[in-house]
Amino acid sequence: MNQDTALKDLIAHCKEYGFIFPSSEIYDGLAAVYDYGQLGVELKNNLRNYWWNAMTRLHQNIVGIDAAIFMHPLTWKASGHVDAFSDPLIDNKDSKKRYRADVLIEEQIEKYNEKIKKEVEKAQKRFGESFDRELFISTNPRIQEIASKRDALHKRYVKAMEENNLEELRQIILDEEIVCPISGTRNWTEVRYFNLMFETKLGSVAEEASLIYLRPETAQGIFVNFLNVYKTGRMKVPFGIAQTGKAFRNEIVARQFIFRMREFEQMEMQFFVKPGTEMEWYHYWKEERMKWHLSLGIPAEYYRFHDHDKLAHYANAACDIQFNFPFGFKELEGIHSRTDFDLANHEKYSGKKIQYFDPETNESYIPYVIETSIGLDRSFLAIMSFALREETLADGSTRVHLKLPYILAPIKVAVLPLVKKDGLPEKAKEVLELLKWDFMCAYDDKDSIGRRYRRQDATGTPFCVTIDHQTLDDNTVTLRDRDSLEQIRLPINEVHMYISDKLHIKNYLGSPKK
Repeated sequence: MNQDTALKDLIAHCKEYGFIFPSSEIYDGLAAVYDYGQLGVELKNNLRNYWWNAMTRLHQNIVGIDAAIFMHPLTWKASGHVDAFSDPLIDNKDSKKRYRADVLIEEQIEKYNEKIKKEVEKAQKRFGESFDRELFISTNPRIQEIASKRDALHKRYVKAMEENNLEELRQIILDEEIVCPISGTRNWTEVRYFNLMFETKLGSVAEEASLIYLRPETAQGIFVNFLNVYKTGRMKVPFGIAQTGKAFRNEIVARQFIFRMREFEQMEMQFFVKPGTEMEWYHYWKEERMKWHLSLGIPAEYYRFHDHDKLAHYANAACDIQFNFPFGFKELEGIHSRTDFDLANHEKYSGKKIQYFDPETNESYIPYVIETSIGLDRSFLAIMSFALREETLADGSTRVHLKLPYILAPIKVAVLPLVKKDGLPEKAKEVLELLKWDFMCAYDDKDSIGRRYRRQDATGTPFCVTIDHQTLDDNTVTLRDRDSLEQIRLPINEVHMYISDKLHIKNYLGSPKK
């Protein structure tokens, strides 16, 4: 299945089963804005809670807050967003489509990597078990030629970004003969910067209203509350502050479903450390965050680290955790060493002393910050794109299987009476009443039991509890596992404990962190 088909199938599945709808669809929708449906909101909440518990419940030195979306406009001046929060954009004159110049070049670099990968795979098939991958890469003339072009492009690109040389970015696009995916032409405009912040007015009278911004990130809400949390929580460095919430960016190049939207949700944690220890903590959090991703059972080959070619104005180290989406490896989470840029600038602009007093050394200092920032919507997309599959079963039949991690599944248990008579619906509703207090449950008595199983498979429900005539005799039910298709017989009073054990967070995240 090609990338376009995989993404289209995912989008169709999300709509058909109530995960995601186009926003304002009855009015033909609003570009790059989506609504989460009845199953989507449950999965999204479960994913948010999984991150929140991993960050706060399992770390004694990390606490959470919920800062307001509206903030004093000086916040964004101090953070650098007013002056520096922009993307280099370029238009194709024939298709009238707009693109990020840096993304076009990065995709070209990735094409060189893909060429090398294909050459290696062909050689591996040719030579079999005797194939020496490293030797082949280091000696093959074709690969050396491709790698040389890639490295030269990368060096030129990094230099242009560091110097903010927009003319050079355009020239690279022309020299590499990068074409518009829509028109197939190289008829490009000049590159220019575009600020991504949404502006609005605060005040009841238009003439007296003040210009403010919808926050483009949640991090600044943490920084301006550093003193409040540090003092009221009696926190000691190193410590972290976590937050989830909506952010808004006026993305001109918004595409690829919910990967890039104008209204989205972030899950961020800012970890405050003593200056000089930031690189130690930076590497620590790189490892911790990758462990979190892998804890959900997606194979490691779907993830990779990608170091930033150009560091943001606030960072002295930065990398992304990329995920292999249906459209290739793209950023899922950013991990940054932000130095003391944010707190120092807020101290400067506010006139307030924003420092930590270390009782052990008797000194005050502005802490350095390690940031972990993950998109909740992108995480949703990553989980769904991995989970959705069509399988052929042992009997030759097929099923659509949404293989979500059990702990994230929107509906945990489906309660199904075998038939709609003989007292089975009444008994099924008794079982539903026992389970619904702790698990999100569904009740379904329409169509054959096989069709009902297929519906639950397509929405990712881990367990189906079937009430049949034997249930009326001995108070046992059939419990079916979504992935293994195994069916076991359990007493009704053991079902709750069985499911609880399968869904416990310790099965995923292990022992609590110190």
